[in-house]
Amino acid sequence: MNEDLGIARSVRPRPIEAVAADLGLGKDELILFGEFKAKVRADAVEGRSADRRGKYVDVTAITPTPLGEGKTTTTLGLVQGLARRGATAVACIRQPSQGPTFGIKGGAAGGGRAQVIPMEDFNLHLTGDMHAIGAAHNLIAAALDARMMHERDFSDAGLEQRGLQRLGIDPSAVTWRRVIDVNDRALRQVTVGLGGPHDGIPRQTGFDITPASELMACLALSADLHDLRRRVGRIVVAFRRDGTPVTTEDLGVAGAATVLLRDAIHPNLLQTLEGQAVFVHAGPFANIAHGNSSIIADRTALRLAEYVVTESGFGADIGMEKFFDIKCRASGLAPSAVVVVATVRALKMHGGGPSVTPGRSLPEVYVREDIDLVERGTANLTRHVEIARAFGVPVVVAVNRFPTDTDAELRVVRQAGEAAGAACAVADHWARGGDGATDLADAVAAACATAPSPRFLYALEAPLRDKIGVIAREIYGAEGVSYTAEAEASIDRYEALGYGNLPVCMAKTHLSLSHDPTWKGVPSGYTLPIREVRASIGAGFVYPLCGEMQTMPGLPARPVFMGIDIDDEGNVVGLS
Repeated sequence: MNEDLGIARSVRPRPIEAVAADLGLGKDELILFGEFKAKVRADAVEGRSADRRGKYVDVTAITPTPLGEGKTTTTLGLVQGLARRGATAVACIRQPSQGPTFGIKGGAAGGGRAQVIPMEDFNLHLTGDMHAIGAAHNLIAAALDARMMHERDFSDAGLEQRGLQRLGIDPSAVTWRRVIDVNDRALRQVTVGLGGPHDGIPRQTGFDITPASELMACLALSADLHDLRRRVGRIVVAFRRDGTPVTTEDLGVAGAATVLLRDAIHPNLLQTLEGQAVFVHAGPFANIAHGNSSIIADRTALRLAEYVVTESGFGADIGMEKFFDIKCRASGLAPSAVVVVATVRALKMHGGGPSVTPGRSLPEVYVREDIDLVERGTANLTRHVEIARAFGVPVVVAVNRFPTDTDAELRVVRQAGEAAGAACAVADHWARGGDGATDLADAVAAACATAPSPRFLYALEAPLRDKIGVIAREIYGAEGVSYTAEAEASIDRYEALGYGNLPVCMAKTHLSLSHDPTWKGVPSGYTLPIREVRASIGAGFVYPLCGEMQTMPGLPARPVFMGIDIDDEGNVVGLS
């Protein structure tokens, strides 16, 4: 059995009603899914005093290796460490996708003694939110193709008899693709509508992975069900032949799509291995979406706990930048502190160490002391601390300790973090749970006691090219930006339609500060290429695609799913 899964099963979860009761939530405020998981009603805290608000902490990281550096593990370990210090703390994290769970990375429940349980439920279907997103998204896609076919086949009078008006959709200007929650590169480009005239209009399209759906971003950024309904109705799915946008409201499908998401609006409640509450809600990817859990979960938790620890995807250059410039703008919330997770392993890679490949043994350099590699790699840590500090909040570096790390290597990391202006703590939560994260908890509590001056990176009123340029220069270290003709045309169209005042959600690799996953350390002196620009009007952002970024990942030669099965008793084995 996988070690993490074995540890998760060694602990019997507390009844979820008891976990909720610790936060002051009653049974009538829950929607139970068995004994160990529940949804918290989205309006559960409406009657509580608005004066109570906990400290808000965002956990981000340096540029990771393909193995990940334990950001979720650190988020959960920090919550357990704060509980060890007598504080009420809640973690707010995203729901994982089947893409990485069965692909390269594996699950996202944390690891060791700092996990979400039940681990299998968390990593698989949970309460069905991911399926609801896929169903609603593909309903919209079906409605769009059906409408185009019927407009081809019916006269204006025939449409009017059915209570419809001609939308005049341009089949070559459809922007809404289908989704599936599986890494499947064969679906990146497909042709639909093949067959006879009753099978639709043949056209080129493709699939994205479900977490990249605009509906997922709408769910994560909504204030409540009615706000979600408004956002769903604003989604642009295509353009007419005259260049004007077609929305889900125009198709008459916005209400039905929202109905499919009605239960998904409620955050899921699980627990850490040590019994602290974990809100799991929404799951947008950070490299191809905005990479943060829901505003509803954060707002709910902040009314119930002294500390709310949320996690933004990947490094400070991606998920944390979007946390501030997209999520915090929408929520009106601002963090008290940011935690940057670093590992000796990742710093060795940035210092010039060999590539790291999931499923293969680590090269020797990563399991023996090499002070020189760590020192050279600390430039990446320094840059991420600088990025976090640029948003006006105190920063704590959490050094996620691995068993092979030496005291001398850890000392180098601490010194680099402190020299960059951050507080630092070595955390051993993977091996020791909350007891291994008390130093980190103390450092975070001290940071939260200071007065932050949070700020955004850019003004919304700035032109789209200016906002893209600011992110490219000040976050990614690029000297400039280049655009394909298609990207230039899209920007001009969006600004002409009045979308230019939206925030920007950059889609780029998480494996480098740049657009090129092979460029490690702190790349500089390069031009950031923008090959395509799309708009998520319902969610409320424009997203440029940098380099060869894919919105549908592919499976590796030996995926994680090859080790997953059931045993003789019907239990899951091999889930990581």
